[in-house]
Amino acid sequence: MSKGRYEGMSAPEMLLLGQAVLDSQPFSRLLGAQMTEFSLERTTITIELRDELLQQHGFAHGGLVSYLADNALTFAGGVQLSGQVVTAEMKINYIRPAVGQRLVARAQALSGGRTQAVARCEIYAVKDGEEVLCAAA
Repeated sequence: MSKGRYEGMSAPEMLLLGQAVLDSQPFSRLLGAQMTEFSLERTTITIELRDELLQQHGFAHGGLVSYLADNALTFAGGVQLSGQVVTAEMKINYIRPAVGQRLVARAQALSGGRTQAVARCEIYAVKDGEEVLCAAA
């Protein structure tokens, strides 16, 4: 797996680069997405939940959960491809309602080739400091 662009970068340098790319997305800024980890091994993105991001039953909107998975997967896959990438396909399973104060998406690449990478992501709802798996993509 080629990681050329990122090889030799320190963890803080990679995180700064990842957050800068995330910040360049107006939608990510609107949602308040924060990258808390970006490395050759894993990408972690978080969002603090607020009323505007909830659906009528009081838990995180499914579109928000899907957004987190999509972005975390794209960053994790992008490390393998060393370039600008977009999502070609994604499958998400909603396991339980995302209830809490924050959502955390953790993704890692499973494989990477010349033009395509495959990654997986788990999304957790954090309530009172406890993480509960709410979706997988």
